[in-house]
Amino acid sequence: MSSSKRGSRDKPVHFTLAGGSVLMATLLLVGCQAAEPTAEVSSREMERAKSALQPLKEQLVDALTGALQEGDPESAIAICREKAPQIAAEMSVNGIRMGRTSHRLRNPENAPEPWVEPLLAAYLEDPENPQPRAVRLNDSTIGYVEPIYAMSFCLSCHGPSLEPTLEATIRSLYPEDRATGFRMNDVRGLFWVTLPSDAGSETGT
Repeated sequence: MSSSKRGSRDKPVHFTLAGGSVLMATLLLVGCQAAEPTAEVSSREMERAKSALQPLKEQLVDALTGALQEGDPESAIAICREKAPQIAAEMSVNGIRMGRTSHRLRNPENAPEPWVEPLLAAYLEDPENPQPRAVRLNDSTIGYVEPIYAMSFCLSCHGPSLEPTLEATIRSLYPEDRATGFRMNDVRGLFWVTLPSDAGSETGT
């Protein structure tokens, strides 16, 4: 989507194929940020978490790109409603769990887990820092997150002004929707994953 759209961000925005390319680049770029170890989580564990989450991001990008090619925001809603949870469920094996969440939810089933809430708050306080973050949840499990940023094409479904028919569809599916009013580069939410720690993997837990 051209940069001229940024001056009209309160107007309904339409998906474009170019937007799909930007979407892929943006989501994958965040994943390319160096996964720095913390006092609780080693660099090896950070890399394992990053690798575990990557297929969800890539498959979601592929699905959304197909919708962008059709220029149909309602198809994107179906992908986020049906395809994204399906992909996450398929990837949640061998002690791994993953998904998406936000501070302003569309689907209440994506509410943040308690361990995610302070990490989400940290991104909201410092939105220009896309660094992946991780915490140790217990002796055998770590949690890892990456931020999701609102791009121009996201605003068709999540921006301050939606097409009336699209807005009606969203309201019918999600009567308590809070996932609108976002602007370019706002923190839209998080990708998250939990997985066995190195110690847990070694002991078979």
